[in-house]
Amino acid sequence: MRRTFSLGALALLLSGSALVPAIAESSRAATTNDAVAVATPSSEVQGPSNDVAIREADSESAPAESLIKQAPPTPIAPAPKPAPRVVHSAKGEASWYGPGFYGNRTANGEVFRPGTLTAAHRTLPFGTKVRVTNLWNGRSTVVRINDRGPFHGNRVIDLAHGAAHSLGVTASGIAQVRLDVLQ
Repeated sequence: MRRTFSLGALALLLSGSALVPAIAESSRAATTNDAVAVATPSSEVQGPSNDVAIREADSESAPAESLIKQAPPTPIAPAPKPAPRVVHSAKGEASWYGPGFYGNRTANGEVFRPGTLTAAHRTLPFGTKVRVTNLWNGRSTVVRINDRGPFHGNRVIDLAHGAAHSLGVTASGIAQVRLDVLQ
């Protein structure tokens, strides 16, 4: 428990006033578990530079039941989460879609917004997280399945514009990718 003095009491303490012993004694008498006690100066006033001694209160002077129990230390940072486990992998061609569909509803009912890291897949359940890696440049991102498609040729995934941009697919329109379905 930390003891604090008001600014007035501190000013009196530093100025060498005769009220300092009374304030110090009243603060000591108020509690029995002080960690720091102020020693009272001698009865003689030696001018404006009174010496104040600070000492630790001994454990014998405080009753055992009034000692403060400390809680165990809390960890500074939470333990890192384990890496997501790959349930299934596949390779194929990816395309992207976006500007013409902004504001429309996706297959799961969400409003399609620009810049999202979402994708369309024919069979994966909505909400599934998939790590998509562009095999042409090595870039990778995790997307969430919220739509159905692609319905063109043998493409395996249709990326929203935000995901396609982070993978570097927007210029070419299509890319060879590896899909890692995460648990």
